[in-house]
Formats: sequence, structure tokens, C-alpha cells
Amino acid sequence: MAEPAHSGTGAEIVFRGVTKYYPGRKAAAVKDLSLVIPAGEICVLVGPSGAGKTTAMKLVNRLIDFDEGDITIDGRSVRSLDAVELRRGIGYVIQQIGLFPHMTVGDNIGVVPRLLGWQKKRIRERTAELIELVGLEEGDGERYPSQLSGGQRQRVGLARALAADPKVMLMDEPFGALDPITRDRLQNEFLRLHEVQCMTVIFVTHDIDEAIKLGDRIAILREGGVLAQYDTPDAILAAPADEFVAKFVGADRGLKRLALRRLGEIELESPNGYPADAPRTSLQTTLRDALSLMLTEGAERLVVVDDEGAVAGVLSVGRVSRLLAER
Repeated sequence: MAEPAHSGTGAEIVFRGVTKYYPGRKAAAVKDLSLVIPAGEICVLVGPSGAGKTTAMKLVNRLIDFDEGDITIDGRSVRSLDAVELRRGIGYVIQQIGLFPHMTVGDNIGVVPRLLGWQKKRIRERTAELIELVGLEEGDGERYPSQLSGGQRQRVGLARALAADPKVMLMDEPFGALDPITRDRLQNEFLRLHEVQCMTVIFVTHDIDEAIKLGDRIAILREGGVLAQYDTPDAILAAPADEFVAKFVGADRGLKRLALRRLGEIELESPNGYPADAPRTSLQTTLRDALSLMLTEGAERLVVVDDEGAVAGVLSVGRVSRLLAER
């Protein structure tokens, strides 16, 4: 089998009226789900228990089959593809990781390329590339999963899912079992990896803050697998579709919205006449952290500096308030 070149882009995924019933249950697990995930974007499925998040995700690689509707990847129905070949072409990361304990890290990463018939030299090169890409050390390739921390094992799971250059990746609460510090680091690492790999991702979580941080788009499902709202994080936080969505995203949705934008992305006020003792922060600071700094320091204005330390502008509490009022 020919070795695929790096795709460099993701694949569009479309759900068209997809419904799934489990035997013995009258209510659907997923009901008439329709949405379009553009190529290269991260779509986060979020909702309460029983909302069908994991079921919807598993329908894409046919680990579970659907009863009605269709799912297409780049215009091709998943039902028109051989199930085994379909799954080999889709990266899959779960909370439990599922590494083979008797195999080294390098061998774990190379599982799918070997199944696809890649040459040994290419597998070694790709494994070494991914070990570096996910932030592991070169020598980790010879270690076994039991010799790694939970965060390191999760990195190996990411590397294995990326090994065959998939256009699509499915992730089922991959960081849910990690401590908050490790979880935050891996979320940031994943966003960096996504910029490099540019695959289309369906990411399942119960954590709305994680969804807001990672998602280009968020699909909020209510019980019974019914889509409540599908939009960008900013649009959902600015205008929840109904009371269910408003309660789910939380009463602090205004503050959550501020975390989506950095000072370098907004128009700052003129630095003329700013107080010499005003607190300072960088262009990389989020609006939420900037507001927190002003409140902590008891300041109404904040001086914003660029990477060289030069003053780029001023942010005021009033400016933050006006930004929150925007739709």
C-alpha cells in the first residue's frame, strides 16, 4: 500500500438528520442531528449526561451505526466506505488512552502506519517526528507505558492518533482524568498541534470551559441527543439560543466571553496621559485576565505594552464593558 503524504488539511464532516436508537430504549440517543463541521476546524460536542455526545462522535467512524440520516466525510458517506479502512484513516483518542502495555512508546505510535503497510524507515521517521511534536523526549520512544506519567501517556495517545496523518480526529474526553495543571498544558499543546496538523476534530467533553477554550464551534446537545445550539463560542456566549443553553454555559458567560479575546486583537485607547503608576500587561493577555488585574489593583485603566516593552495603548474598565455589549 502506498504511503500517504501529509494531508495538510482536514475534511468537511456533515451530519444530515442523523438518528440513533439503542435496542430496548424508546427514546433516541441522538435525534435528527444536522450540522456541518468545516474542514480543519475543532467542533466540540458538549452537554449533560445522556445527551448523546459520545454516541454522535462514534457514529463518524462507525464504532456505532446510525438508524436514520447520513454522515459524510468530504462528500462521501461513511456507509459507502469499508469500516476497517475508515477507522484506520481517522485518529481516535480516548480518556483511558488504551496503549499496549507490552509495546514500547515507539511501537505504540507506529501501530496504524504498520497496518497501512508503511516502510519501516518511514515509520521510524514519523515516530521520531511525533515524539518531538507532542513534547516527549527522544529516549521516551524506548520506554514502556508503565514507565510514564498520566500526562506523558496521554501525549503518546495523541501521537498515535496523529501517526498516519489523519484528516479527521475523534477525541472522547481525552484530558478528563488529568489534574488541572497537566490538563491545561495538554490543552495548550493540543491547540499547537492542531495548528501544525490542521485536521478536522470532533472533541467530546462535559466541561463548557474546555469547550470554549478549544472549540472553533460548539454543538450543545440536550438530553435525547437533540441539538440545542451550534455556533462559535463567542456567538453562543453572546446570545444563548434558549434558557437551557444559558444555564448550561453559566451565569458568568460574560466573563467567559472575555477569555476568548486577547488585547492584541482589539482596538486600544490612546496612551496619551495614562497614569505613570498604572499597572501594565502585554498584548497577549486576555480581556478577562486584564479585567481581573484592574480589579485586583483597584485601577480603572491598564497600560498595554508590546513585546519590546513599548506602550501599545490603554485599556479601561469602560472599554471592557462596551466590548461585552457587542454582539
